[in-house]
Amino acid sequence: MPLSIASSPASGSKHRGYLARLTVISTLGGLLFGYDTGVISGALLYMQDSLSMSPVEEATVVSALLFPGAAVGALSGGRLADKLGRRGTLLVCALLFLLGAIGCAIAPTVGFMVVARVILGLGVGAAAVTCPLYLAEMAPAHLRGRMVTINELMIVTGQMLAFAINALLDAVIHDSEVWRIMLGVASIPAIALLIGMYVLPESPRWFAIRDRFEDSRRVLDLSRSPEEAAFEYKEIVESANAARNERSSAWRDLKNNPWMRRLLWVGIGLAAAQQATGINTVNYYAPTILERSGLGVSASLVATIAVGVTSVLMTVLGIWLLGFIGRRRMLVIGFSGVVASQALLAVVFTLPQSEVVSYTILAAMMLFVAFVQCFIGTCVWLLLSEIFPLAIRGFAMGIAVFSLWTVNAAISFLFPILVVALGSTGTFTVFVLVNIVSLIFAAKFVPETKGQSLEELEVHFRTGAIPVIASAMAADKAAAVL
Repeated sequence: MPLSIASSPASGSKHRGYLARLTVISTLGGLLFGYDTGVISGALLYMQDSLSMSPVEEATVVSALLFPGAAVGALSGGRLADKLGRRGTLLVCALLFLLGAIGCAIAPTVGFMVVARVILGLGVGAAAVTCPLYLAEMAPAHLRGRMVTINELMIVTGQMLAFAINALLDAVIHDSEVWRIMLGVASIPAIALLIGMYVLPESPRWFAIRDRFEDSRRVLDLSRSPEEAAFEYKEIVESANAARNERSSAWRDLKNNPWMRRLLWVGIGLAAAQQATGINTVNYYAPTILERSGLGVSASLVATIAVGVTSVLMTVLGIWLLGFIGRRRMLVIGFSGVVASQALLAVVFTLPQSEVVSYTILAAMMLFVAFVQCFIGTCVWLLLSEIFPLAIRGFAMGIAVFSLWTVNAAISFLFPILVVALGSTGTFTVFVLVNIVSLIFAAKFVPETKGQSLEELEVHFRTGAIPVIASAMAADKAAAVL
């Protein structure tokens, strides 16, 4: 049974402090991920006039970060994470974030802006793959859930900061070019990530798969007691040897191992389902939705901060709940709540336009965001970092996150078009139907991973000791481990 946080020697002040610094520095990539995806919601209100954008150009600027940017970044990031290491890839991400932020801030034309957003997207996609992998592989088993989900907390914190900074700059700078400052602020955490990653080590699992076992043990000793480090090192060596015996190329591994393919399909389904909630329609278009419902520009920007605060608070709650509730049960609760809250939104949009209706729409959005961030957002990234075997971990994570960003881009691009074609009520009714399918998928196909080390999970999946498609009884039993 895993050691509890209270009783573990690794929970001593030295090791806790080291793991805390490592988590904060590496998740600056998540903060940038959140800021760069959230800031566009407010900047769009000014860019539309400043750059004379058409509706199609507006949709292109929003979606360019997602596809091809983040989608290609996820694919290349997964391969880079396997080739360069997790740390090296995060350094590359920091450079992309910095170049993209500067490019967006100085963009003279829509075309230049699209290119800069694609560069940002490459960083976002690669960081979305690499940061959860790095944290999962650096964390002791009993802290993995909380450490990995801190990245999700940083993502929503970045989005909340984007909403707050947008509103603040709108209030203090009365200039149509204020959007340039909104976008340029992202260069500050990019520089911090670039500097901070130089002081962090590479993942012990990546060292092991490269036969650098002494380096692997050295890194483990930084954050574990001697007893914990020795036990985990033995598991890592055994897992690396098993992976090496069956490893040729990622594609061949998938072809030769049905259990790997099943896990990859589960990962792709999880990634697609997370985005099919429609969460980013709120992150990207909340001010626009509220403005069209009757609020002014400034009021819409301020009201959107409530969405960001809800995301942060509910993510914190979700991280806490992960200590008590299994991953799959969290997903089932989350998708059930999403279906209910989106049905409520569909009904509210049928009401006559008024200020009361605008704030009712805001409340329904906050309820929707609460279920996504508390129960789904915290779980999906964690599960993606856990379920893939070491031999294909970076590659498979890249494929899954590529799917995530592709679905995200499609929904973000189509959302304003669907609203015109179907109306807000029709659009959210479509989301209700899609999320019913996601609920069935989560209940039937997602395995339970709680309370097991990455190496234990891989052995179980490889040998079939625990089915890849876990039964409800097995999931409940695993959920009770911690």
